[in-house]
Amino acid sequence: MDYASPMKTAEDIESYLLRMGIPSEQIKPGIWLLKLDGTDNFVISMAGPVVVFRVKVMDLPSKDRETLFRTLLTLNTSEMVHGAFGLEGDSVVIVHTLDLENLDLNEFQAVIDDVSMAISKQYPLLAHWSARRDAPASLPST
Repeated sequence: MDYASPMKTAEDIESYLLRMGIPSEQIKPGIWLLKLDGTDNFVISMAGPVVVFRVKVMDLPSKDRETLFRTLLTLNTSEMVHGAFGLEGDSVVIVHTLDLENLDLNEFQAVIDDVSMAISKQYPLLAHWSARRDAPASLPST
């Protein structure tokens, strides 16, 4: 007898979001934008056999990138449980993936909590490289 669990569907993900009380909007079939405090770009998407969790953390700065990259790699080994900081175009993102076939509410919630915690915990460190740092210094008022 085959006891394999059936592949999860979009309805399962919607059910998890409802059970967790997370406001969300389905922006396309299989793609949800979460409406969490502190972030307005947390996206969950179904991509073949996996669920992808992605959030933009910041724009890439034009200066001091090597130090930022080293910091992100260090955070990947010391702070991220399953996901990772990465680059997508000109943005720093956090990405997690989970196998859709065996997805359950506990691991779904753990990923959302892990990403949210990483953002709040690492924001003071990463804010050092925010795009505002590239802006010209303001002149003192006279």
